[in-house]
Amino acid sequence: MKKAKRALLGKSLRPVRIACINYARGAIGDRDMSRLTAALQRCYDKHFLPVWGYPVDLYVTRKPKATDWQLVYFDDALHKNMLGRHELTHRGQPISKIFVKALGDEPISVAASHELFEMVLDPMANLWADKNPNTQYAYEVCDAVEEDSFDVDGLPMSNFVYPSWFEPFKHPRGTKFDHKGTLKAPFSMTEGGYVIKKVNGRKVIKAFGSPAKRRRFNAEDRRGHRSEFRDPKGKHHPGRRASKRRG
Repeated sequence: MKKAKRALLGKSLRPVRIACINYARGAIGDRDMSRLTAALQRCYDKHFLPVWGYPVDLYVTRKPKATDWQLVYFDDALHKNMLGRHELTHRGQPISKIFVKALGDEPISVAASHELFEMVLDPMANLWADKNPNTQYAYEVCDAVEEDSFDVDGLPMSNFVYPSWFEPFKHPRGTKFDHKGTLKAPFSMTEGGYVIKKVNGRKVIKAFGSPAKRRRFNAEDRRGHRSEFRDPKGKHHPGRRASKRRG
């Protein structure tokens, strides 16, 4: 398969290799995994790369190289192959995790594109954007439009926000704040979205686009999910190594 033609913004950067690993083989067959990975690459190259400018090369494997980032599909957060740390592999490289059983009716491709986009722009899940001197927003590019999607090769992919979404000043008329053009202002969200905020440099809170979204969010199993990394009270999964240490 020929590599997709890179957008101008990404030509000066060396692509990050991202190993796509399937531990949820009961839910994702080999053919589906290949189709999903190819669609993610095309989605990234056509839609995400021209906006954000960080090229990646996705490939399916069972044995990633030490320097590769990882996009890993698990059955759930209790899977035997869960790694010991949340945001890094045991070799110290960024990793994003998709827990298939926790998705419910959400298509795997939407969750996978969501995690891919957010990992690339904030690998350690530790970046914040200032809205004002007292309020910072987590640098997550899909959460605010989490339940919106668009199709690539017949598979739905996650909507994502643009750099303008993180800019707390007035923008010219017609400025796009997300890929689908739904949002009208920085730091806004759809009814199906949410945001993570830090107030006064200490308190981390989640705000939701609607009461219905809050209820759906609270009903989800978020252990091991990026949304929990920044929250001291989040549902962190201890990981395989920590579990063994506890006996």
